[in-house]
Amino acid sequence: MRVLVLNGPNLNLLGSREPEIYGFETLADIEAGLRAHAADLDIEVEFIQSNHEGTMIDAIQSHRDWDGIILNPAGYTHTSIALADAIAGASAPVVEVHLSNVHKREAFRHHSYISPVAWGQVIGFGYRGYHAALDLLHSRYSAGGTGTSA
Repeated sequence: MRVLVLNGPNLNLLGSREPEIYGFETLADIEAGLRAHAADLDIEVEFIQSNHEGTMIDAIQSHRDWDGIILNPAGYTHTSIALADAIAGASAPVVEVHLSNVHKREAFRHHSYISPVAWGQVIGFGYRGYHAALDLLHSRYSAGGTGTSA
């Protein structure tokens, strides 16, 4: 099983950027923990972080036939129709992850262009959301199915 973990703009600043909202874990901390978890599940993971929308679209397109994509689109959640179109064109199921509970934040964060084309969402559980997303993708395939529910 192969899963892309794709992180969007400003997530390279985790640990120092608004830790009261996003936590004290760095992106490197999240990656290390998720790599260990993936190894336990026998899942190959690739990690990409980009502050550039086009780079993220290229990553989705080049991994579109993988077994899953864990995507934290960050600020592009609320603005990027192009990112949503890339996901819609991929056969890989996408789990949208957000560290904070976006529904308890500013009103503009309540809308996601990603959620209508994502297989699912994990929102508001900090770094643990990535682990939950990986578990959900693993369950989807270990059961032998590719249905729309876990």
